[in-house]
Amino acid sequence: MSVERRLPRVAYFCMEYGLHEEFAIYSGGLGILAGDHLKSARDQGMPLIGIGLLWRQGYTWQLIDDSGRPYDVFPTYAYDFLQDTGVKITVDIRGKVTHCKVWMVDKYGNAPLYLLDPNVPENEEREKWINFKLYGGDAEARVAQEMLLGIGGVRALRALGVEVDIYHFNEGHAVFAGTELLREKMVGGMGFEDAWREVRRQIVFTTHTPVPAGNESHQHDLLQHMGAYNGLGYEQMKRLGGDPFGMTVAGLRLARIANAVSELHGKTSRNMWGDVEGAAPIIHVTNGVHRGTWQNDGIRKAYEENGDLWTEHQRAKQELIQEIGMRTSIWLNQDALLVGFARRAAPYKRSDLILDKPDIVEPLLVSGKLQIVFSGKAHPQDGKGKEIISHLVAAARRYPHSVVYLENYDMRLGRLLTSGCDVWLNNPRRPQEASGTSGMKAAMNGVLNLSILDGWWPEGCQHGVNGWQFGDGYEGPEQDEHDLNALYHVLLSEVLPTYYGDRRRWVTMMKASIEMSVGKFSSERMLQDYYRLVYQKNDPAGEATGDN
Repeated sequence: MSVERRLPRVAYFCMEYGLHEEFAIYSGGLGILAGDHLKSARDQGMPLIGIGLLWRQGYTWQLIDDSGRPYDVFPTYAYDFLQDTGVKITVDIRGKVTHCKVWMVDKYGNAPLYLLDPNVPENEEREKWINFKLYGGDAEARVAQEMLLGIGGVRALRALGVEVDIYHFNEGHAVFAGTELLREKMVGGMGFEDAWREVRRQIVFTTHTPVPAGNESHQHDLLQHMGAYNGLGYEQMKRLGGDPFGMTVAGLRLARIANAVSELHGKTSRNMWGDVEGAAPIIHVTNGVHRGTWQNDGIRKAYEENGDLWTEHQRAKQELIQEIGMRTSIWLNQDALLVGFARRAAPYKRSDLILDKPDIVEPLLVSGKLQIVFSGKAHPQDGKGKEIISHLVAAARRYPHSVVYLENYDMRLGRLLTSGCDVWLNNPRRPQEASGTSGMKAAMNGVLNLSILDGWWPEGCQHGVNGWQFGDGYEGPEQDEHDLNALYHVLLSEVLPTYYGDRRRWVTMMKASIEMSVGKFSSERMLQDYYRLVYQKNDPAGEATGDN
């Protein structure tokens, strides 16, 4: 019997997919993770497909104006590589029949990805625009998008004739796929409780957001107006998601098993959702990154053949410096320490923490001993995130030869940064970082992590061996002050002296970083864990439904 026949057939639902920078249907980490998931499935011949939406304007181009403020541009994309499956499905939204064409994409070394597209002649303009802006629009637009992903995704599978054993909901956006599966059972004559019990055997759920307020919920009158009840009643929907309807709560109650995306995130999630009656048990499957996408070829070859890793690193660093120079006309020093920080601009990530005590950091920047390159986007509607970016741009203008901000962060820039920097900085407020896969990409290229013990780093860090930690996992009062002082201490007493004074040790740490990351934090390992612990595992919830 072949491997494929022995393994469960998985349909992976996600709102966004980061497969390549030219295919703008992703915003950030969630999408990049989904893209790496599909690529590893293809690499390993796993019977897994993706279900998503075709975003015509994607997320945003985020540029900087003359005053240093970010602004958003939404180009409309047309793709000539989409494969027409010949399938169309319908979903009733706001009492109107919405038609969706189903496209397929597999050109990026990924398992087949099926994308729903309502931009078809049968629809009126309002329905055509449902899929234009990723995470754009108001609550109605969001529910409409989630209905297409969930309800439409299940109907697309049926129309395509794709047989599925496991439905994997990557975040709460896909929860309406669960209610569609319930509706199918109930139309077939099964009662709600029995249908819930049966459907639950087939659903697994991944939760990402470790802050309660960041987990999406909707008012029931909105769901009724949109048609999201999809044949269920108020009491049944309340049983699933509460009132208001929590997408994560419903995901936990619909699934037989759920997972967080790092060991620490698992503990945080179990504490956060411990009072949800009837929730699936939450284990953890730590994220990983796709080596073929994110590891620089020269660095990989030097590592595998025990070659000159430093020379290959310097080549990657020069490529990054060239890119920075072409974008900004600022030419950084090849021989000076280059620290990278590239993430979504959100307050808990504390992008500008390292700049908070100028009396300490300014002499390093003015002398050129320390160089910092920042990048990342804020959500188009996130005013605080955009203020953070403005602070970073102001710092770049204040220290024009040692601080750089690169606008319009994307996958290509991510590859250059995570292979060309010397150090990768990460300083979220613990425990608010679910995973933080950019650090894994950096580690895979021998870029040494300097990070708070949050997300994945507690599982990978050997302080002074493959990178550094600072803050010692502190979560108490005055956390910002504590972590900032700890950051300066490690930077000044360990990172800078090693970089400038002990090249041999630095290269040894680079090798240890690569060894750690390719062994423990690849998407190949991650997907194998999903099959072993989540997709194939016996139902830990037994016959339970929301009553238990």
